[in-house]
Amino acid sequence: MWIGWIEFDIVLGDVHSLKQKRSIIRPIIADLRRRTEAAAAEVGAQDLHRRALIGVSVVATHASHVRDVLDQAERMLADQHPEVTLLSTRRGLHSSGDE
Repeated sequence: MWIGWIEFDIVLGDVHSLKQKRSIIRPIIADLRRRTEAAAAEVGAQDLHRRALIGVSVVATHASHVRDVLDQAERMLADQHPEVTLLSTRRGLHSSGDE
């Protein structure tokens, strides 16, 4: 079993409240879940109205499938959501046999 995750550090455009932030972040998270069939959530910077950390995680039999899904999520966020700017990504990939 392979477990992979990716964390996106993003900046939102002209946002002045947490309510506006939620109105942008929720559809992005829903889109990530729907298109990648992976778990996705806002995982940090919840109290900052112009920044967000979004995490996506995948469990699969093969490492190549996990990498493909995480790559797809990154491309989707960068290419199809111009309302946010992707600052950085961090990833991890672990096998159930890792100690």
